[in-house]
Amino acid sequence: MGSSREPVAIVDRDNRVVGSAPRHEMRARNLIHRATYIMVLNRRGELFVQLRTRTKDIYPGHYDVATGGVVLAGESYEESAKRELAEELGVSGVRLARRFDFYHETAGNRVWGRLFSCIHDGPFVLQAEEVADGAFYSLATIHALAKTHPFTPDGLLVLERFLRERD
Repeated sequence: MGSSREPVAIVDRDNRVVGSAPRHEMRARNLIHRATYIMVLNRRGELFVQLRTRTKDIYPGHYDVATGGVVLAGESYEESAKRELAEELGVSGVRLARRFDFYHETAGNRVWGRLFSCIHDGPFVLQAEEVADGAFYSLATIHALAKTHPFTPDGLLVLERFLRERD
């Protein structure tokens, strides 16, 4: 998990960088920030779903359909996506396909996100501080699980848009 003191890129409502703040301050003040989302699919079309640790600063213990995290100050979305994929899953050297940018706002989370996707069949080396568990699931299984288990709301939003725009 990232340090609460690492500098996070802070943006305005138009996604223009306006400064930086430590992660703990960004969360405490609910500042708009950037984040990357990476959907990892295998060759069978299943999506890797991870279970977030209970120590995460937002959505602890939730399932997440995307790997990723906050964009650090001075970092591009692409650099952040590559860093997060390597940190959380131990994956590097894969081609990341840029999908779309979006704004998401809920109580305690205002974020400009960029979705990427990649193909990787594993194996993975899960970052113990951030990822409690993970596995590939069919889209039908994910939809069924989301009815009975807590999922990150921004992740589900991104998944639905990804599926609409993919077809």
